[in-house]
Amino acid sequence: MTKALGTTAVGANALGAKALHGVRVLDMTHVQSGPSATQLLAWLGADVVKLEAPSGDITRKQLRDIPDVDSLYFTMLNCNKRSITLNTKTERGKELLTELIRRSDVMVENFGPGAVDRMGFTWDRIEEINPRIVYASIKGFGDGPYTNFKAYEVVAQAMGGSMATTGFEDGPPLATGAQIGDSGTGIHAVAGILAALFQRENTGRGQRVNVAMQHAVLNLCRVKLRDQQRLSHGPLSEYPNEDFGEEVPRSGNASGGGQPGWAVRCAPGGPNDYVYVIVQPVGWAPLSELIGRPELAEDPEWATPEARLPKLSKMFQLIEEWSSTLPKWEVLERLNARGVPCGPILSTKEIIEDASLVANEMVVEVAHPERGSFTTVGSPLKLSDSPVEVVSSPLLGEHNEEVYVGELGLGDEELRLLKTSGVI
Repeated sequence: MTKALGTTAVGANALGAKALHGVRVLDMTHVQSGPSATQLLAWLGADVVKLEAPSGDITRKQLRDIPDVDSLYFTMLNCNKRSITLNTKTERGKELLTELIRRSDVMVENFGPGAVDRMGFTWDRIEEINPRIVYASIKGFGDGPYTNFKAYEVVAQAMGGSMATTGFEDGPPLATGAQIGDSGTGIHAVAGILAALFQRENTGRGQRVNVAMQHAVLNLCRVKLRDQQRLSHGPLSEYPNEDFGEEVPRSGNASGGGQPGWAVRCAPGGPNDYVYVIVQPVGWAPLSELIGRPELAEDPEWATPEARLPKLSKMFQLIEEWSSTLPKWEVLERLNARGVPCGPILSTKEIIEDASLVANEMVVEVAHPERGSFTTVGSPLKLSDSPVEVVSSPLLGEHNEEVYVGELGLGDEELRLLKTSGVI
């Protein structure tokens, strides 16, 4: 498994001249949507200073697998950052926050609506402190009747169009395992932040960046809104459903695109012994031969995509009668040999042990000062001039002295008093 760097200072100088070298990010985020965004910024070379309450990000203690050690929930979302603690409810805390804002290029928060305003740091105040700052807020919803709803991953999936269109026709709406509400929103936030930084090069001014979880999920569900509009012109022939109402139905594992697809069972029939198969027009003849039904390539009832569309379920049943007799890796090999688009359903165990993902540094092992090491997901953004070195998440307040004394110029005695008085 690829070995990442151990715990070191993770400022821009430590990582070298990366894409975001010299960009200081004040990270006031917690849980997942915000930390996923700031971790990407850190991987791109920004100096991300994670500001935590003295008690720490709540996920440090959630879902722990080792007692009294930062959880994987925290470590896997906060690599390559520095950690400082600050009680922003105290007067001295507000003064220090003001100085941190003044020295930052980007500020990111995902508190509840109005929480930062109530601290005394409205956008007008933040802009007054630092006119060049990019202030990014991640919220559950935009302005309107949902604004004050409490947002969680699956709530965002429910209200962004994902759950209504996920699952089988005769079953309930389902959540997807992909964290499209949290981490999906984080990626959208990164896009907005980078755009604002680029615009600042021309204007000299910072700006607000607002991203809502519901909106991000909706953006990822645009093809379903495409199909909602197509419904007014008749049934969706590429869906396996027999009946269509006024809404896009749940359609199981159907691709919903121009080429029909389905997950077919393989031997020995375990929960992830499946291969997803796409049937292209040019792939039907070799596929028919492979499954032992070569006559279907010429049969007018099966030979064309138009003929096959009304009986997609039967078509994939025929393919599954063949695939269910073979292990999925053999099914994959035989389909690929004939140019049939396909992919195995990889379990989480198979993914974490996948040699190609390790080689591509998408599965990396990271040294941690307390838990020894942990495995995490590497950066999906591959820049030739800005390679990513995944560094351990920081311990709580690990960089207090480095930031408060070394950068803000506080004295050692004041730092001690700040600790004893609960300011940090």
